[in-house]
Amino acid sequence: MLFSSLLFQVLVATAAFAIPTSRERHAERRARRAAAGDPISIPNQVITRPASIANGTDAAQISYSTNWAGAVLVAGANTYKSVTGTFVVPTPREPSGASGDHSGAIWVGIDGDTCQTAILQTGIDYTVNGGSVSYSAWWEWYPDAMHSFDGFAVRAGDTITASVTATSSTSGTASITNWSTGLEVIAELEYPYALCGENAEWIVEDYSVNGGLVPFANFGTVTFTGASAETGSGTVGPSGATIIDIVANGAVITTASAGGSSVTVSYTGP
Repeated sequence: MLFSSLLFQVLVATAAFAIPTSRERHAERRARRAAAGDPISIPNQVITRPASIANGTDAAQISYSTNWAGAVLVAGANTYKSVTGTFVVPTPREPSGASGDHSGAIWVGIDGDTCQTAILQTGIDYTVNGGSVSYSAWWEWYPDAMHSFDGFAVRAGDTITASVTATSSTSGTASITNWSTGLEVIAELEYPYALCGENAEWIVEDYSVNGGLVPFANFGTVTFTGASAETGSGTVGPSGATIIDIVANGAVITTASAGGSSVTVSYTGP
């Protein structure tokens, strides 16, 4: 299949950033999030497993968070050079008994779990309100704001490959390929915020706006296939990764698992 590509270049020398703007509703949300200075993707609210959901050995092997669900590999500094995964874009729904905007994000990334200085990540956001569903593709090198791949179409059922590569601790690329439309976008990035190379991640996230988590959509099941991470000594899969599930209001609302080359995250909430 032939692909057309669109290249974005971002060279940043200072910590001053303009809030991204767009006519789309997603851009307004991104702008509010950036203005808040919110570390939207660092799971710094990882919580102790509630006693009510302690159910033996399996539970003891899972970490619980207020905002991340998926799998995270953890290693020493400068281990992970790239991360990739392919998934089918879900059709989100409002949780049972809920109405109004409900959202979430699906992404792959380097760092943000044990490394707290920077994250390189790319993926999609989704929002549902009644019968209306919208999507936005983006990249982020935290602590800079999230930036949209404007004009990159994403629809329910599309097959998406998301990849990030660190060419150094302060430079790299973020790319998304939509195999259903034949379009690929690549952002070439350079920032002053150094990655640690300690974490590789495949995540479904309940992100935050203005310091609070957005109402989380029922995303059904998302499976990252072809999930892999490049290290200095070769390619590894997510087998043996730390599994993270989301807890909301004292209840586990996701179930995640990881195998040799796949990560599956399912919504199990109301």
